[in-house]
Amino acid sequence: MPATIFTERSSFLDEMIRLGLEGRGDEIPRGTCSCKGEEPLLYRCQDCFGVEMVCRACILQWHVHNPLHRVEEWCSTFFVRVSLKLLGLRIQLGHNPGETCYNPEPAASDDFVVIDVHGIHEIGLDFCGCETAQIHHKQLIRARWFPATTLNPQTATTFALMEFFHLLTFESKVSAYEFYHSITRRTDNTGTTPIRDRYSAFMRMVRQWRHLKMLNGVDATSAGECAILCPVCPHPGKNLPEGWEDASHDIRWKYALFLAIDANFRLKRKLVSSDNVDPSLNTGSCYFVEENAYKQYLSERGCEPQEKSSCVSHNAVNMADTKSSRGLAAMGVGTVDCVRHDMKLPNGVGDLQKGERYLNMDYLVFSVMVGFAVVVFNLSYDIACQWHKKLWPRMASMPPRLHLTDRDNKTIHFFVPKFHLNAHVQSCQTAFSFNFGKNVGCTDGEAPERGWANINRVASSTKEMGPGTRRDTLDDHFSDWNWKKVTMLGQCMLRKLNELQRSIPASLLSVWKSEIEAWEEDSTQPNPFESRVISMTQAAVRRQLAEKEAVDLQAGVDVSLHADISPSLLIASGIDLQDQQRRLAADISALGQHATDIQKTKIFNQSNALQRRLDMWAQIQVLYMPAIAPIRTMEDACRSEGTAALKPESFQLRLPSQLAPHLPCNQQLRECEWELRYAQAHDTLNDVRQHIRLFTHLNTFRTANVRGQRASTRARTALDLAVEKKRASKAKYNAARDALTALAPLLGKFGWTDIMHPLGWTDMRPMGDFIQGQSEGTRDIPWIWKTPGVLQDNNEGLQDCLRIEWCKARAVLMFLTWQGTWWSGLALARHFERLADSEGSRAYANRQSALREAMAEKFRQCWAILDDDGTLDIADTDSTMLTIEGPPPLAVED
Repeated sequence: MPATIFTERSSFLDEMIRLGLEGRGDEIPRGTCSCKGEEPLLYRCQDCFGVEMVCRACILQWHVHNPLHRVEEWCSTFFVRVSLKLLGLRIQLGHNPGETCYNPEPAASDDFVVIDVHGIHEIGLDFCGCETAQIHHKQLIRARWFPATTLNPQTATTFALMEFFHLLTFESKVSAYEFYHSITRRTDNTGTTPIRDRYSAFMRMVRQWRHLKMLNGVDATSAGECAILCPVCPHPGKNLPEGWEDASHDIRWKYALFLAIDANFRLKRKLVSSDNVDPSLNTGSCYFVEENAYKQYLSERGCEPQEKSSCVSHNAVNMADTKSSRGLAAMGVGTVDCVRHDMKLPNGVGDLQKGERYLNMDYLVFSVMVGFAVVVFNLSYDIACQWHKKLWPRMASMPPRLHLTDRDNKTIHFFVPKFHLNAHVQSCQTAFSFNFGKNVGCTDGEAPERGWANINRVASSTKEMGPGTRRDTLDDHFSDWNWKKVTMLGQCMLRKLNELQRSIPASLLSVWKSEIEAWEEDSTQPNPFESRVISMTQAAVRRQLAEKEAVDLQAGVDVSLHADISPSLLIASGIDLQDQQRRLAADISALGQHATDIQKTKIFNQSNALQRRLDMWAQIQVLYMPAIAPIRTMEDACRSEGTAALKPESFQLRLPSQLAPHLPCNQQLRECEWELRYAQAHDTLNDVRQHIRLFTHLNTFRTANVRGQRASTRARTALDLAVEKKRASKAKYNAARDALTALAPLLGKFGWTDIMHPLGWTDMRPMGDFIQGQSEGTRDIPWIWKTPGVLQDNNEGLQDCLRIEWCKARAVLMFLTWQGTWWSGLALARHFERLADSEGSRAYANRQSALREAMAEKFRQCWAILDDDGTLDIADTDSTMLTIEGPPPLAVED
């Protein structure tokens, strides 16, 4: 397409100059207007469809319903902009367009400015002065124009512009200053036409618009009531089953609330204005706490010193009282988020006046916790190891309304986010790790960090705002973040379930769902989340094979051809000998060119001992595998005639996996080797992971603590030894996998390659390490850390993930159903004297209720695909996703 446009560049340019920008085009031959009047054809509209030129009377008649369009007049040689006001158009409020008012009242001095998407317009405006007329600002609102003031308004903004700016500022973070001046340039981009300055009025209207949208159609609100709630978090009476509070301690984790605490020092505010001059309109009804009570609490206890850290030197703790706040009214904000779903929580945001002090964060945390009547809290905080100390004594000194009731019945766990955990001392890395926590899944605790990337883009504009405007603006952006999270929950959770269940049979999913539902109804039923298999190890497989042979002997079946060596013991001994060969080969390669006599003697002794064991094993092997007898005879003859040195590390064992497929071999021997090799591969992967951890620990310790040549040499030796262990484990695993590859087609084994992948050096790295070309956002976890430890499909890790996502889906539908009912109840909550006002309130509430029902139904349809066949088709669902008309406000869909 770009190449086609370029080749037609002249054609495009000619057409744009001919008509689109400058000329009259095909209208030149026309002499009269379509109305058959005598006035000349001088006018056309830039915003109406078509390029027809008309007379003055027609252009005015056309724009009775579109008074803010841009009109051009032909002045014999080119077009010039002309306002409809100068042409004589009067806009009458209080009546339908085209109707006449018997008592029109012109705007003050006949001077009125409207800011619209098309530009800034000076219009001729008449208010209605009839007996039944409304006051002026109401007449403007009913015309879908937002007034700048209620007293003698002379400026307004169209609803269309406010909706457009509202959505644009969410997506692009454009400031009101940038947007307004874009509109002025759209009005005139040459600077030759004076434009009325209405920037201050526009800022005021934007702030009022944000606040009114936040109110959700309800005039009186309580603390945090206007915040958009996370549908997946536990909300008693909304998405939790009846009797949840009576659940036993062993299943309380299902109703736990995950909270993440963090501070953002990018969201500063300069020391400009004050709360008296610029108060907040939200006043604690959204995400920011109520400012007066918050500041009173801080002033009463602001002199208390911050307790120093006993962990590493946390700047957030030790420097909280020493950070410079010169020229700043707020150094940043502290927040409390939903850590599992990355959403801001009601009354969970507050300004930080002097660093990240416990004083501020305590107030925010308890402001959130008192709003949730749950009994289990999992709190994640960068400095949780220090902050949680003396937390309850600090709560006792807080306002009574922030005290947790029935504290003895609540369970609170403290964690440090995974990314920040490595900066703590070793004792904290175990005591506060999500990895070692029970019933927390794969939570990383880093949810606030992801949200900061979105909100930091407004920091440059909000730091110049007054206190109230800044808080209201951030409230608005936090609400949009939550709203987008809610609307995308269906698709997001669908994608997660698809990733987990892509290769799981539908029949197994059905069984799992039945087990989960049965266990939820009756906790005495078998717990589907408990592992029902034993880990696969070589020792366990050898014991199973021995037990099987014992049962056969008891039944009178004996397939052994040797008094002391059974078939399974023969194969197991052969695998052990193969391991010894690899170790001997490694020892020989490590000798070097200048080995001592003692080292050489040790190698010879090892070689002689191994050769004797190989000879004994080979004699017994011929009994069970007679097909290799001719091969052994030829090998013995060549060895007796030759003069080459003895090399037992190169001896060919010729296990069943090493035989050519055309050579006969007992199927039982192949089955034995398969079982043992599969277990060997699992065991070796465990060794690989252990050696990776060992190497990482040694390398980290050396980097942080080792100094000097002598200590460095010793540390290097230890690292080299760890590397050799990794190399040996890799060779052992690859040998086991090669054997499985050879045996699989002979035994009809399938699917094992999805678990046992080829092991390369790039796979042998810690879980969080990068490889070349990867970054934090694109890195992957090596497959060795994701391999299940059992043969069956129902491994505990997968079930745990399915359980979490399935419970989330159920909670979302319950919450949306409750919210739809709640909105339906609000339709009748307010009473009005006038029918029109009552109908408008009911229509608003009913539309919000219908939206929640539509969202729930859409999510239900998406997830129902899983219930039918266990597979998903994301492409089919994307095309019918619920759309949002206009900018998504705090809790509405307008």
